[in-house]
Amino acid sequence: MEIYYSKQALKFLKKVDTITRKRIVTAIKKIPYGDIKKMQGYTKDIYRLRVGDYRIIFNKQGQVCYIEKIDNRGQVYKK
Repeated sequence: MEIYYSKQALKFLKKVDTITRKRIVTAIKKIPYGDIKKMQGYTKDIYRLRVGDYRIIFNKQGQVCYIEKIDNRGQVYKK
């Protein structure tokens, strides 16, 4: 599976500590598995992956996964 990161996602990964970064990247690499739910209210197939207090919003189309946003639990859903 190919994984692409948005500019915001890369920026967030750079600012968190190394242990958290490794947890998030490991969870992203295992993406068919984990605590994944389909987001409601979106026209595209948007999903969220939960990693502790962090949420990863991503779009999956076939074998391509585009990580749109990574942030804390309370901030990630704000538009």
